[in-house]
Amino acid sequence: MSGRRTQTLPERYFAEIYASDPDPWRFTSSAYEAEKYAATLRALPRARYAHALEVGCSIGVFTRALSPRCGALTALDIAEAALAAARARCADRSGIRFVRGAVPEDWPEGRFDLIVFGEVLYFLSPPDLARLVARVEASLVPGGDCVLVHWLGETDYPLSGDAAAEGFIAAAPFAHRLPGARTDAYRLDVLRRADPR
Repeated sequence: MSGRRTQTLPERYFAEIYASDPDPWRFTSSAYEAEKYAATLRALPRARYAHALEVGCSIGVFTRALSPRCGALTALDIAEAALAAARARCADRSGIRFVRGAVPEDWPEGRFDLIVFGEVLYFLSPPDLARLVARVEASLVPGGDCVLVHWLGETDYPLSGDAAAEGFIAAAPFAHRLPGARTDAYRLDVLRRADPR
């Protein structure tokens, strides 16, 4: 697509989006989002995870759906307005920690057995995507799962959905692919970190 951005989208981009619409991607009302969230939960290889990380939690719709599968869940987003809505939406759920930050610079401490990137990676430039993979490698426990979900429509983001997913997978030789899913609208990739020999 001509006119694609070349740099990672900055914090102000997301702040302006949420300032104009508290649910800019229709997470609470879109049939696409509801189906994608259900497919993501079905694709998780394990019934339960000790400590999960959701990168790009936005207003917390998927965070709330994921939380019963996790002993602890860290939910990260770049936009404070989105995090405020996510905290309110998940106020009755225990074990969720919300963190504000912009990946790959900001990364929560800890080790995770599940890391979910829901429509996030294509906001990054290729160099920042490579740096993010290094963050995942350092914090995903052996045998842990990493899930990538990306919309496949046209955007002006730095990467397309396919380029973001394939770029991540190519830069992550420490993980192998498990069964995922692909529809006309999105792709869902599931990776597992190899156990040490």
